[in-house]
Parts: sequence; structure tokens; C-alpha cells
Amino acid sequence: MKLGVLCSGGKDSLFACWRAMQKEEVVCLITVVPANPESYMFHTPNVRLAALQAEAADLPLVEVESGGVEEKELDDLRRAIEIARERHGIEGIVTGAILSVYQATRVQRICHDLGLWCFNPLWHADQEAYMQSLIEEGFAVIVAGVYSAPFDERWLGRRIDAAAVAELKAMAAKYRITLTGEGGEIETFVTDAPFFKRRIEIGEASAEYRNYNGTYRIEKAMLVPK
Repeated sequence: MKLGVLCSGGKDSLFACWRAMQKEEVVCLITVVPANPESYMFHTPNVRLAALQAEAADLPLVEVESGGVEEKELDDLRRAIEIARERHGIEGIVTGAILSVYQATRVQRICHDLGLWCFNPLWHADQEAYMQSLIEEGFAVIVAGVYSAPFDERWLGRRIDAAAVAELKAMAAKYRITLTGEGGEIETFVTDAPFFKRRIEIGEASAEYRNYNGTYRIEKAMLVPK
């Protein structure tokens, strides 16, 4: 089955892509770029660099701009999926949803209307096992945004390695946050994955942080050999 992957540039969408590749044929990535940084549906930090991830994976990218207005975002997503079907013959959509019913049900509704299969390989996955799999299977992931206490500015740009996962686990137990950041506490960016032909090297980046809210903006990045 030919699948298109909804790709934000973060760990969940790209790990879901990897899982889909192990069962079906992934033929493209699909990215919606919201103008609104407070988008209800879409990941925003460094989302334009999904194009570099698509190049790293040697996959075509369908990219659509969105005004980022609640519910109207769904029209933009539908348009992106329709373009992917026209260009690449997709028969289904892959999402990285883990716990968000808001996101999952809306994508499922669009897929149902268009007669497409919707595959959510991470849905209700064990969060600790998933985070360990990211590391063990060769994903290089950095924190691209923090939006909740107790995250301080040292998390911005930090790689999610075994030490970071251990710290996240302790924070999740103490502060009742989600280990994966699925509750909106953090956003991430993937610089390498098992299916990337080349990895992404960050040349320049800047960080902004205030009151448990911060963003790590990648200003220059390039593809380099692994």
C-alpha cells in the first residue's frame, strides 16, 4: 500500500514513518506550514526544515501553507492530502499521534471522506518503550521548543539521549507531564533517522526563552554524509 506521512519534522511523525516503512511503501512526506505559531493542529518550530528531512530520506515532499486558523486548518490539511494522492497515488496516511484525540480524529475524518486508510503506529504506545526505541534504533532528536514547567532553557537544542530520557521520566513522575511531550510540553526536531541517506548538520541556531516557554530556531542547516 502506498502511504503518505504527515511530517512536522518532529520525532513522532518520523518514527511513525519508520514503522510504516517496515510494513508498507512510503511514497511521500506531507507537511502543512502554519502561519500561526499557536496552531491547534500542526507542529511549528523549524517545520520548514521538513524539506531537508525529505531530501535526507530521498522522498518527495508535498508542502502546503496554512493560515493556522482553528478548524480551517483542516481544509489546508485536506488539500495537502489530495495533492499527495494526485501526485503520488497514496492509498493511506500515516500520523505520529500518540494520545491526541483532537488530532487523530480530525485526520481520520478526512481520510474517511477521501476513502483513504489512516495508520497511527504510535497510538497509545508505551511512552518509555517508545523513547528507548528512538535511541536504540538510531534516531538523533533535539528539543526544538519547551512550553511548560519545569523545562528550563538548557533543554533548548538538547539531544534526547539516555540521560535526557531518564531526566524526562523523573520529571513526568514528579510534575505529571507526558514523557513524550505529547501533552504539548516540548517539541522536537529529527536530524538523523535509520532511513535517512544523509544526516542533517546544524550550522547556526538561536534560542529564545522566557517563563518556561522557549524555542530553538535552526537558522542554517545542511545535509552531510553519515
